Amino acid sequence: MINLEDIRAYCLQKKGVTEDFPFDEETIVFKVMGKIFLLTNINDVDISVNLKCDPELAVELRDKYESVQPGYHMNKKMWNTVTYAGEFSEKDFYTMIDHSYNEVVKGMTKKLQKELDELQ
Repeated sequence: MINLEDIRAYCLQKKGVTEDFPFDEETIVFKVMGKIFLLTNINDVDISVNLKCDPELAVELRDKYESVQPGYHMNKKMWNTVTYAGEFSEKDFYTMIDHSYNEVVKGMTKKLQKELDELQ
């Protein structure tokens, strides 16, 4: 079963990722090169994360899984709130995190993408 520490470790091993609490003491935010790709409440009992998503895929995932909803307090077109409740595999959950990271990288300026590429 996935927990917050698993998600944190997974995110922090990605290139260019930092963590922060920019909104309050409960909402941890993971950013790649300063751009948010995942946020979650550290006090929630259930694992629930906001992830950026391609708009077409976002709708497909919402139709396929009850535990994928339009992003809470986010742009509903490009963000999903994903609750890990055993409805899909851990691998699928991490694939959604990877997709969010990649969507954010794809939307960066060429300069930021180059800086990210050059990181160790």
